[in-house]
Parts: sequence; structure tokens; C-alpha cells
Amino acid sequence: MSSNEYEWFLGIDWGSEKHRFCLMDGSGKVLEEKWIEHSGKALAEMVDWLGRHTGDVPGDLAVGIETPRGALVETLIERGFAVFSINPKQMDRFRDRCSSAGAKDDRRDALVLADSLRTDRHCFHAVRIAPAEIIRLRELSRLEDTLVGEHNRLTNQLWEQLHRYFPGLLQLCGGADEPWLWELLEKATLPAQAAKLSAGQIGEILSRHRIRRLDGAAVKEVLGRQPLRLAAGAAEAASEHVLLLLPRLRLVHRQRDEIVQRIQRLLEELAAPEAEEGRKHRDAAIILSLPGVGRKTGATMLSEASQALAERDYHALRCLGGAAPVTRRSGKKKVVMMRYGCNERLREAFYHWSLNSIRCEERARQQYAEKKARGKTHGCALRGVVDRQLAVLVSMLRYNTLYDAQRRAPA
Repeated sequence: MSSNEYEWFLGIDWGSEKHRFCLMDGSGKVLEEKWIEHSGKALAEMVDWLGRHTGDVPGDLAVGIETPRGALVETLIERGFAVFSINPKQMDRFRDRCSSAGAKDDRRDALVLADSLRTDRHCFHAVRIAPAEIIRLRELSRLEDTLVGEHNRLTNQLWEQLHRYFPGLLQLCGGADEPWLWELLEKATLPAQAAKLSAGQIGEILSRHRIRRLDGAAVKEVLGRQPLRLAAGAAEAASEHVLLLLPRLRLVHRQRDEIVQRIQRLLEELAAPEAEEGRKHRDAAIILSLPGVGRKTGATMLSEASQALAERDYHALRCLGGAAPVTRRSGKKKVVMMRYGCNERLREAFYHWSLNSIRCEERARQQYAEKKARGKTHGCALRGVVDRQLAVLVSMLRYNTLYDAQRRAPA
């Protein structure tokens, strides 16, 4: 049977504790509906149940679901079933076909998924499991973003407490995010204690952290200034809060450094030449050869757009990253606007890629200047630059070549 033809269609309304299943045949007749718990035993029984209906021919069954990843999706794919995912916003539109009143429940959603997959399969996205290295890279890259957010929250809390009782320190380190400041606070949390530190003691802290913009005498002069006069006990209470924040800041800072090193090592492994003959470069090496693509941007592109990169799909890449505009036309009215329905992490990576490329590549600067001369905004001009860069990237992937500035077409 062709891979585009299926005899049975299964709609799954995914849940955290249990899932709703709806199985129908090619004519749209519902064969069975049931609940499946989210457990190893229940998922194994689910596969046996599907095997009995399909005659142990998994290629004849297509599965529709909203989420493209998770244990349920991976179990189905590993057993040979074709899995298709759909954007929840599109799913909302399909739901209106079954109920104009806007009714919604788990049973109806599973039915809509199965029926929509049967009639409008082109609207669904075929799900494929990424290689183990890409899955690990995706997890590490997202974890780095989580740690960056946690680090920013903690440093903001530290800044707030210092601004409350010890604002002089913020003249030395405005963001309160430097490890040398944390060590200084551990030695002397209160202004009166800090004023007693010698220039030599402060200089040792600066030397250990390789801070050259300051010296011990300059820092001592700032610490010796008259402190704020607060209510009795206010400074002591704020200093206790600071001492509780510092261990958490050090832990997050250390974990960030460790994650960065792991991502760098993994990228080097992915970019290493393959032993197989006939393949000169890996995708990671090609992506990292582009101007403006660094560790963070390269890791995000490889992990968040792995399937589009593997398929060399330029249009999927520009839509996933928000580079492709959205046109709304009705009668004489036409509006071209920014695409909001995309992968936010990939959009941010594309933004930094285009921003860095106009700093280090003449051709990108010319493209940006042309966009600005036509009255485009800064963001629109950057999206135009990355759109051209994506076309270059896809061509490089298809022909398996590294970036060469001499081969770019002139402006």
C-alpha cells in the first residue's frame, strides 16, 4: 500500500494523565472510542489493541495528534504507525466544522482529529523522531535558556536588595551579576563591614576574578562613602536576604557554564567529518560555517528545525522561524504583516543571526541598507536579511558545501 493511503485513522486527544482515542475507517465510520491511561502498561495494551484492528499492519493506520513529541508519540512511531501532528490553532478551526456552537470536549476533539486527518491530511505535519544527538542538543539548549532566565531573576532580586540598603556597590557593578561582587558581599554584607576592608583584600578579590577595570583603592573609596540611613534592622534584614541569594546565584552560574561546555562539545561531535565516503561535510559543520552563526544560534537551529534541515525545506524553515510574512487580502485591501505563529526560540535565533551577520559580512549589510532605504523597520529589514541567508543555507546543504563569501552574488 502507498505511504499516502491508509485504511484506518486514529485521533488522539492528548492529556497529562489519560488520553482519548477515536478509531475510524476510511469511510468515516467510528469503529471504537476509549480512554487510555498514561502509563507503560496502558500504552503497551494500546499498541496491542491497534494491532488487532489493523491486522498487525501498522503502515495501514494514520494517527492524528496535536503534540509532535512525548512518550505516546514515540511509542507509536517506534511500532511503525504513521503519526501526524497539527497546530492547535488549526485544530480549533477544524472543530468548528463539527459544531458551529463552539462545543468542545475530549471525545469530540479525538473525533475531529481522526476525521480531519482522513479528509485533510495535507494540513497535518508528518512526525519523525530526531536522532539521539539532536534530542540531547534540544534538551541542553532549552535548559540553557531556562538557566539564563533563572539567573536574570536572581540577579534582579540581588540588585533590588542592594539598591535598598547598599546602592554604592551598584556603581561598581550595575547589573549585580558579576561573581567578584558576590565574593565581596560574602566577606562584608553590611556597609559598615565593607568600609573596614583594606585595599589589599579588595585587590585580591579583583585579581582572582581578573577584573582590570577597577583597583582596590577605587573600590575602597566607594565602599567608604556614607551609607544610607534606614530604620533599625532594615539593613540587617536586607543583608540576610542577600546572603540567601548568593548560593543560588553561584549554583545557577556554575550550571550555565557546564551546559555551555556540554553544548560546545556536542556541536563539535556533530560537526566532525563522517567516516563514510561520499559525504564531505555534516549539516552542523555547514551551519556553523555561516557568518553570524555561533554556538547558541547553531544549537537552536539544529535542535528546533532538525526535520526541515534534514529535508532541505526552505519554505518550512522560513515559516518555522517567522521570516516568512503573512499576507491578508480581501477585495481591494491587502496587508502584509509579521508572522506570529512560529517557533519562538527559532525566531530569536534568526534575529541574532541576522544581527550578527550585518556586522561581519558586507553582503548582509548591503541587504539591510536596501531594506531600510525602502522604509522598512529594523525588524522587517532583519527578517529580510535572514530570509536571504536561509536560501543560501539550503543551497549549501543540498550541495554539501561550506560557506564561501566569494560565491555570493553581488548586490
